[in-house]
Amino acid sequence: METRKHIKTAQVSNLSAPAAVATLKDEIYQKNMAGVIFFCSSNYNLSLLGKALEKHFDCPIIGCTTAGEIGTSYTDDSIVGISFSSKAFKLTPMLIENIDQLDQAEIENLASKNSHHPSFKNRVGFLLIDGMSGKEESVINTIYHAFSPLQIFGGSAGNGLKFEKTFVYTNGAFHSNAAVFTVIETILDIEIFKLQHFEPSDIEFIVTEADPENRIIYEIDGDPAAEYYASLLNVSIEELSPQLFSMHPTMLKIGGEWYLRSILKLNDDGSLLTACAIDNGLPITLGHAKDISISLKEKVSYFKQEFSTINLTLGCDCLFRKLEILESGVKKEIENIFNQLNFAGFNTYGEQYNSIHINQTLTGIVFGTRNF
Repeated sequence: METRKHIKTAQVSNLSAPAAVATLKDEIYQKNMAGVIFFCSSNYNLSLLGKALEKHFDCPIIGCTTAGEIGTSYTDDSIVGISFSSKAFKLTPMLIENIDQLDQAEIENLASKNSHHPSFKNRVGFLLIDGMSGKEESVINTIYHAFSPLQIFGGSAGNGLKFEKTFVYTNGAFHSNAAVFTVIETILDIEIFKLQHFEPSDIEFIVTEADPENRIIYEIDGDPAAEYYASLLNVSIEELSPQLFSMHPTMLKIGGEWYLRSILKLNDDGSLLTACAIDNGLPITLGHAKDISISLKEKVSYFKQEFSTINLTLGCDCLFRKLEILESGVKKEIENIFNQLNFAGFNTYGEQYNSIHINQTLTGIVFGTRNF
């Protein structure tokens, strides 16, 4: 358990859902809680987990299934929980169902009802969304414009390396085809951020056949997608894997800034499933990795200069970043860097930053006291 002013965090490795939640409550309970945020393995019995959460906590609770949990260390098959004191926070969760048929009027109505409480000087939007819905782009874009000028960050729920069903949680139950958007208000200073460690290479190509709705690339420069991509890496199609995809993402330039577009997996028909919307005629650049630990150290150094105290860094870190970290053998080093930020979060199937859905990125927020 980690206790800091107004915030308690804990990481529980126990796959018995009732026991895990009971332990979590013992470690993060505080009087007059504004809310609890949790991230859990998809291997839990989610029905039992949801009932236990509702039984043990009498405040707003939001959470999701993950592709890995991050507390003081990277883990799987655990639950990470964070409690927030009502002395410093107010959490207002909003469940958005049926995101495959997103109702813009519903989002605008939620925004019109949400008011800024004057006792809290800062507010931010936090999005958790079904990571297999394929609807992140439309959801984040709609929410961002409805709640403008609110800054927003978030992550897509995961399901380990299975890429099957993912869930978000609020109101006592887990939901798929849904999102939970939470306005977090606080007396603390805040700063949202995004971090990536890739830069564009000189290898460029065009998506010549795609299914944007289902995020599938069939052809690149007129050739079968997987065959073409494998040839760029000088490997066989059989060697393509999540680990390899994590080291060689594609990149897209939007408004003068580069964003990552990850390939999730090789389909049986030789097409490629991506984690972001992809369209015909889209110019794509192959990404080139920089040292992941250096970029994170630079961000830590920046926040240490900006903040005299960091109470919590709440983060959404892409699954493919985790795979690269494990493949590179720098897991312990990255954990030590994260711990300097009092980090708690999860590995995602995608990340959101203001109006944009991205991949292979760390998005998050620092809560603390600024140096003035």
